[in-house]
Amino acid sequence: MDDSFQFEYRRELRSRQFFTLFSGMAIFVSCLGLLGLISFAIQLRTKEIGVRRVLGAESSQIVGFLLRDFGMTIAIANLIAWPLGYLMMSDWLRNFAYRIDFSPWIFVAAGVTTALAAMVTIGYQTIRASRMDPGG
Repeated sequence: MDDSFQFEYRRELRSRQFFTLFSGMAIFVSCLGLLGLISFAIQLRTKEIGVRRVLGAESSQIVGFLLRDFGMTIAIANLIAWPLGYLMMSDWLRNFAYRIDFSPWIFVAAGVTTALAAMVTIGYQTIRASRMDPGG
């Protein structure tokens, strides 16, 4: 192996570590932002949740009602991110001598993972809010 190949390989490994670190940080900050957003939305809807509870709504119904609102936002975000991700990955992979094709399932898996993380965050806050005493 010549030195230029090893240098390129080391550079790619460093780039991978860099992107992994900052991707993890971006996901963490996104989840914190989502937590803040759902907390704010629930605070604004506290009376509505209380009225629904008084009228006999179960926690699962309240959770479902709030998840639907945020589910549409998550779906739109994925529809925007998938083509951008595809274009960026295609451009990046074009620089390699040996190319691989990537499956659309990568994007579906990323979308499902994103939706699950968002739903867990949203579900936790919503369940907590739906169990509050509507009287005070």
